[in-house]
Amino acid sequence: MSGHNKWSKIKNKKGAEDAKRSKIFSKLSLFITSESKKVSGDVSSPGLAAAIEMAKKENMPKDTIDRAVKKGTDSGTAALDPITYEAYGPGGCALIIEVLTDNKNRAAAEVRHTLSKSGYELATPGAAAWAFERNNMDWLPTSTIGLDDSDGEKLGDLIDNLEDLDDVQSIYTNAD
Repeated sequence: MSGHNKWSKIKNKKGAEDAKRSKIFSKLSLFITSESKKVSGDVSSPGLAAAIEMAKKENMPKDTIDRAVKKGTDSGTAALDPITYEAYGPGGCALIIEVLTDNKNRAAAEVRHTLSKSGYELATPGAAAWAFERNNMDWLPTSTIGLDDSDGEKLGDLIDNLEDLDDVQSIYTNAD
């Protein structure tokens, strides 16, 4: 049985890495499909080109990128809606949660449930956006809030839980 433990460790490590890559690839694929639908598959458009470039930086296979672009041009594909949710997290830090979904009700329920499990709730539109400035595709904080170690850990856990949701594309916070 020599080497059995070594193979087991390699298998488990590879499985964990593959799961992380799969989650990233599925989010990027959804984003590429959405951008492709907006521009009818024109890969020279800035939005779709940027989405493809992001996928290439994550080493997403070319055939997967091509499938996502093709899926966006199909007429049977459901419309993907971008939604922005706002919330306040640990220590009063503001959160902007960007979601890309085909079902607004499901996405809202998932985000609301994840926040409530951690003891937080969604804020009204504009309640947290004042702490950010929109720059191209990103939200940059205009004012930052310092967090102590326990609040920082709570925020990290909250962000990890939100990122585990399939529809969540990105999360921005104004915490230091």
